[in-house]
Amino acid sequence: MPARSKRYTIRLDEAAFEQVEAIASHRGVSPADVIRTAIDAWLGSGKRLSASDRRLRRIMEYTQIAVDAIIRKDHPEMRETLVRETDRRMGLHHDTE
Repeated sequence: MPARSKRYTIRLDEAAFEQVEAIASHRGVSPADVIRTAIDAWLGSGKRLSASDRRLRRIMEYTQIAVDAIIRKDHPEMRETLVRETDRRMGLHHDTE
């Protein structure tokens, strides 16, 4: 049986409100579901990773180190270009600067 829930009323600035609405529309869920998911993720960020999450993070780190070693050894002239392109794609696909 799920835990009993309690109600909160929150205020969002217009930009955050529009983002929540857009995400909800894109995912086909309610804005409340988007906000609950965000809160659950934030509150759970300090919890232990599952074995699968640890494995995926280890694979990502290993791959990054291995590729960097190969680039430094075999194609050092391309390293800075690759780093710049990575930064560009992070901004494009992951909304980072």
